Amino acid sequence: MDSEENTDNINDGGLSRGDKGGGIDLGQRTLVLIGLMGAGKTTVGRRLARRLKIKFVDSDEEIEKAANLKVADIFDIYGEAEFRSLERRVIERILSGDPVVLATGGGAFMDPETRALIKTEALSVWLDANIEVLVERTGRRDTRPLLKQGDPKEILRALAEKRNPVYAEADLRVPSEGGAHNDVVEAVLAKLQQVGSNI
Repeated sequence: MDSEENTDNINDGGLSRGDKGGGIDLGQRTLVLIGLMGAGKTTVGRRLARRLKIKFVDSDEEIEKAANLKVADIFDIYGEAEFRSLERRVIERILSGDPVVLATGGGAFMDPETRALIKTEALSVWLDANIEVLVERTGRRDTRPLLKQGDPKEILRALAEKRNPVYAEADLRVPSEGGAHNDVVEAVLAKLQQVGSNI
């Protein structure tokens, strides 16, 4: 958890939802974070949500609640096609509600229907990290079944080659390198300020 941050007296300097203070107004659009595992979607997403004073939602957690199963078990029992269908329905439900910061699984944006839904209903931000950073971050915890199937670096490299051209369709790209996650948060806020007039 990021409990070390006190958000009570934060000067947003970035987004708002109609708050006074000159921030960008997201209107009714959710901010969707996309990228490979280890890019920082969850950690950055939680901090962004606090800065924006809106709720943070993790799509994988919502899928697990809906199915009453772990993501890995859904894949094992029902297969990827059924998982993607459930994922799409869960994301659609989230996007139909109040604006949130939504962290998605690495494969969500690869699904054409889910990608079209996000493009239409939300503002997407690709957190783009290089392979060395991804290897270091994903190696901190043994919770990535996909990376147990071989050399994690080669698996991540192959995923990046396949997915990065699709991730590049996101509205915004923000580097998520080896520095502090707060630097990424600030970079996202700065990008959103730059494009604020077009939101």
